[in-house]
Amino acid sequence: MTLASASGGAHGDVRPLLTRGRLVTVDGHPVCETCGSAVVPTADRWAHVPPGRPLPRRSRWFNPVTWRELRGLRTYREFVARYPWAARPEVGGGVVTSEADWLEGVRRLGDYHDLLTAVRRRRRLRPGENPQLDLACVLAGVTGQDLSWSVPRGLDNILNLPARRRELAAMFSWAIPGEGALAVLAGYGPLVECGAGTGYWTALLRARGVDVVASDIAPGRLPWTEIAASHAVPAVRTSRDRTLLVCWPPYDDDGASYAAVRAYRGDVLLYVGGGPGGPTGTVRFHAELELNWTPVEQVAVPNWPGLRDRLVVYRRNPVRRPLTGRDRCPSCRRFMPTGSAGRCDACFARWPPAMALRINGHRVEYPREVVDTMPAGLRLAFERSPSRILVSGGG
Repeated sequence: MTLASASGGAHGDVRPLLTRGRLVTVDGHPVCETCGSAVVPTADRWAHVPPGRPLPRRSRWFNPVTWRELRGLRTYREFVARYPWAARPEVGGGVVTSEADWLEGVRRLGDYHDLLTAVRRRRRLRPGENPQLDLACVLAGVTGQDLSWSVPRGLDNILNLPARRRELAAMFSWAIPGEGALAVLAGYGPLVECGAGTGYWTALLRARGVDVVASDIAPGRLPWTEIAASHAVPAVRTSRDRTLLVCWPPYDDDGASYAAVRAYRGDVLLYVGGGPGGPTGTVRFHAELELNWTPVEQVAVPNWPGLRDRLVVYRRNPVRRPLTGRDRCPSCRRFMPTGSAGRCDACFARWPPAMALRINGHRVEYPREVVDTMPAGLRLAFERSPSRILVSGGG
């Protein structure tokens, strides 16, 4: 039985759902534009995945480029044979990875891994060193420390920047330190950094002679400098004469950001990260900054593509305003847990929508007029999705 015949269609009848030339995925897999079932690419067409058969996620069509594989390929033809999605725009992010992209990607990744290997051999920094920024600049194809990202999408498919970012974040920090930010931070010492992770920012500051006390609830396995194992609140309370530095706190843990700021008694706060709604800092943390702190200085820091990190120097407002602006249901105006999205459970049960899905822990509702205008494949894929929330009487 072939993939196509299992779903009752010839190969030529199967087309993936696309938007602006890119695959639309539901539950992590591409779907048929007609029936919404899972589809996979074949040599030159697409085919349905037979009912009951798992999606072949370890297929060569879905595997990202790895340096171990890439460095063993001698020609562009061998590269395309190993990663056929590179020559299919609908699979390769809407672009074809050209031979020039392949050659440049091999060069940059070779330089990147050579430098990464050298850095891994030691865990001490000399004054003026910033290997995380150096590695990011190699990926970006720029010299010096002027990080700018203008990577063509075909080349991005080779470099796999999301994977490189996670790799460097685990070794260094989620935020990339820049010379300007480090110089500003040095002027506010002595410092206490909560949630220091591997201690990379602290190590760079200490190499400059800045007095920093750093802590983390679970310090990195191979820290760049001495990091105390401690929750943020006790670390702040035992360092009352130091300026608080909060760098890339998690978006879902008040203890690492909001609680630390509330325990802090100083007048100046240093924050590295993005704004509300981004991947750093909780809803309460950003609300506290907006109500009770005034930004007095901002410094850009090197960013990965798609991020807008910066160093912000805040000064405490003279009079504290309580966080009374709690979230309310847009329908009935009842109070809801801070950070909630959409309507409350009571309104959802009383006036159910035409369709609802559970996505990243939040309920996403689709009214009838939206469902009626969905492409057929997308609507059918949503209807059979395990993320769908069953509702009754929606409309």
